[in-house]
Amino acid sequence: MLARTALPFISSPSASASAWPIAVLLCAACSASPHATTTNGTGGGGGGISPVDAAVDASTGWRLVWSDEFEGAAGSAVDSTKWKFDLGNNNGWGNAELEDYTNRTQNAALDGNGNLVITARKEALGGQQYTSARLLTQGKATWTYGRFEARIQIPKGQGIWPAFWMLGDNIGTAGWPTCGEVDVMENIGREPALIHGTMHGPGYSGGNGIGGPASLPGNAAYADTFHVFAVEWEMNSIRWSVDGTQYFATTPASIPAGTTWVYDHPVFIIMNVAVGGSWPGNPDGTTTFPQTMVVDYVRVYQR
Repeated sequence: MLARTALPFISSPSASASAWPIAVLLCAACSASPHATTTNGTGGGGGGISPVDAAVDASTGWRLVWSDEFEGAAGSAVDSTKWKFDLGNNNGWGNAELEDYTNRTQNAALDGNGNLVITARKEALGGQQYTSARLLTQGKATWTYGRFEARIQIPKGQGIWPAFWMLGDNIGTAGWPTCGEVDVMENIGREPALIHGTMHGPGYSGGNGIGGPASLPGNAAYADTFHVFAVEWEMNSIRWSVDGTQYFATTPASIPAGTTWVYDHPVFIIMNVAVGGSWPGNPDGTTTFPQTMVVDYVRVYQR
């Protein structure tokens, strides 16, 4: 999601990665249990974890350590102990994007039915012609390894770019892409039947990010209903899934020779709806506004 300037973004990984499934749906598998760390020892901000949330899934060993179920009154703001906002346009966020990100409830609010709604609007603000929101847990909660999952109904339309992703929390010192980026889910409006899971690191970023797409049976549009998007990130392994079905995976053998696997330190979560940019292209006469990304929950599990 950060500094993507090339079309398309999926490249061929090293030959040793060719055995991994790309756009072929497979059954998810679990692997060895690495250590895990969080910012506060309990897995996140926002008042800790209830006994129910801490229950262990006996079939997989994943334990819920942090979540936001987005319960609250319609029109209310998100929990500020869990989320903060990126603001403005920041020179297009490295992607020639057209939106001005705000922290207004007009762009990100609870709907009163247990959902967060991120709304992209066509309106002039901050020198841009569109507004939207980008929420992140940076400075609130980070995690090393885990299952990162969200149930989302994405928006649609040419030039609309929803994403659920993660960045290494050392981005302030290491910079991008050395900090590492894992895109759990991205969609661009001109591809309604595809989502993409990708990782970006030093020597394999932007247009050379390593990833794979996933489609639904019958090439149904992802925007038609909710779907569960997840990655299971363990030591030396990242696996992407939709609705519980794995469609792509990487290991250190997947990256180009001479480059570095940088997925071994804490990350924070980001959710946003971008408008326009070098990858999705800009809205056109077919694009309607407002467009909404509806998020039922975000959950983080660890072993």
